[in-house]
Amino acid sequence: MKNIIKSTTFLAIFACWLWSTAFVGVKIGLEFQSPFQFAGIRFFISGILIFIYFGKPKRFWVELKTNWKFIAQLGLIQIFAQYALFYSGINLVPGALAAMIIGSSPLFIAIVAHFSFHNDKMTPLKTGSILIGIVGIAIITLGRTKVEMKGELEYLGIGLLLINNLVSGYSNVIISKKSVGISPVVLSSTSLILGGLLLILVSIPVEGINFGPFPATYYYSLIWLSLISAVAITIWYTLLKRPGIKVSLLNFWKFLIPVSGASLSWVILTDENPDFISILGMAIIALSLVALNYANRKQYSK
Repeated sequence: MKNIIKSTTFLAIFACWLWSTAFVGVKIGLEFQSPFQFAGIRFFISGILIFIYFGKPKRFWVELKTNWKFIAQLGLIQIFAQYALFYSGINLVPGALAAMIIGSSPLFIAIVAHFSFHNDKMTPLKTGSILIGIVGIAIITLGRTKVEMKGELEYLGIGLLLINNLVSGYSNVIISKKSVGISPVVLSSTSLILGGLLLILVSIPVEGINFGPFPATYYYSLIWLSLISAVAITIWYTLLKRPGIKVSLLNFWKFLIPVSGASLSWVILTDENPDFISILGMAIIALSLVALNYANRKQYSK
């Protein structure tokens, strides 16, 4: 069991680091293409890459045929709905701010897990850690006296990203509960292809058609983001299916996302710089997640 926990920890940290690099890539891509269209193309390519990597088309189609209802549900919720919210939200806020809000998702996932699993309940320590996290989010959102990009629409973006966190919590729960017997590779590939296609189809009447040509920077970001999705989502599906792994404990490692993601945004994006409010909110959210991890480990050892 200790080896499983160690490997799970390593893979979770690696997946979260990959996700943290996405904020910069998304902000670059959105300079040239609309949110739904860019997201749809990214995820469709990711799904195709995983399908090619799987290399067993007969087994792939058998699993798809057997589990098509659950795969369709996951593609609709976890890829289409969640990332429609994510891309719409990140298009309205700075990349560093988006990284911090998305990084608070373990707080939301812990709440969803409480109502979904009998062995993953809230405790006073968990509740306290979540309240600390809410304070951190409030400092970031309400304390931002300087609107940096889109005026009042920045607050709409924050709201969309918070809803995205709730949808993420629900999707993590249904994967952990209902994906028994399905290969994580098949699950990630098909859900990405389906969700990507839905985003592209919705983007045409909503955003119009814009398929280029684009500069090389756009294609670099698209390739990197597609690889991130292919690798990180497959890793996460694999971890969620492991026996004995609690959803809330696994998602603790996502606290790395705001730290790494915000730092990369400040280093790479020329129009984004750290400020006291953002750093203070980040520190408080990180503190809450450390407390949540301690609560989970204490519960796990019983």
